[in-house]
Amino acid sequence: MSALIDSAPGYRARHTLPLRVEAMRQLKRRRTVAMGAVLGILPFVLIVAFAIGGTPGGEPDDRLSLMDTATASGANFAATCLFVSAGFLLVVPVALFCGDTVASEASWSSLRYLLAAPVPRVRLLWSKLAVALGMSAAAMVLLPLVALMAGTAAYGWGPLELPTGGSLAAADTVPRLALIVAFIFVSQLVTAGLAFWLSTKTDAPLGAVGGAVGLTIIGNVLDAVTALGSWREFLPAHWQFAWADALQPQLEWGGMVKGAAVSVTYAVVLFALAFRGFSRKDIVS
Repeated sequence: MSALIDSAPGYRARHTLPLRVEAMRQLKRRRTVAMGAVLGILPFVLIVAFAIGGTPGGEPDDRLSLMDTATASGANFAATCLFVSAGFLLVVPVALFCGDTVASEASWSSLRYLLAAPVPRVRLLWSKLAVALGMSAAAMVLLPLVALMAGTAAYGWGPLELPTGGSLAAADTVPRLALIVAFIFVSQLVTAGLAFWLSTKTDAPLGAVGGAVGLTIIGNVLDAVTALGSWREFLPAHWQFAWADALQPQLEWGGMVKGAAVSVTYAVVLFALAFRGFSRKDIVS
């Protein structure tokens, strides 16, 4: 049957399930709109919270945190939004977009019809993975972009006040924030890999999404166990806030490079498992 399909006039495997078609299908889903709304509203919620609670920071302390400098400028506010959301909130859209993509087709009993279209299995997974990662990246950009605009309107545009002391010139803040967003996205590739792999193993989208989020939380818990010592360096969670090195007068790359290497290694293995398992899976739904 496969040979007959491949030899059919006009059939090109690479033309099946185009990225633009898959992207439009995913963009129109209610969960995409809901997640975009949550990420877009969060900065305004924080602005209201600061307006009600007053200027961040409590008793005088030589050691400042991002929360203490949140209202210093729009750039500081954007960095604070990333700080409060990187540990969990930004995990959710990655797990949702990557974990729901294949499992939802199975739950709707439409997966076998896609493959009968015929869409080659590898092509189907590549299309869905590319769109899922693209939407995850868009979620990572949406939050700081809205925060930067809202924070600038509320607190003005100015230098990025550093928690360690000193400041970065306003012209340097956007490149630093872009670097932080890029690192957060790379660090979330582990969650993306977990969610995508689970999505190819189950017909329950919530199982894939919840499993990826749950395993990410377990990683955070294990990283808090100091008795593990240097073993924690093999946990992706150990490096999730390594982007704080970008908020230094002199940019430090060591932690981010190590964190990116760990995340990419895990992600490549998980994506490979997803493709290998799906290529041999008996699709019945």
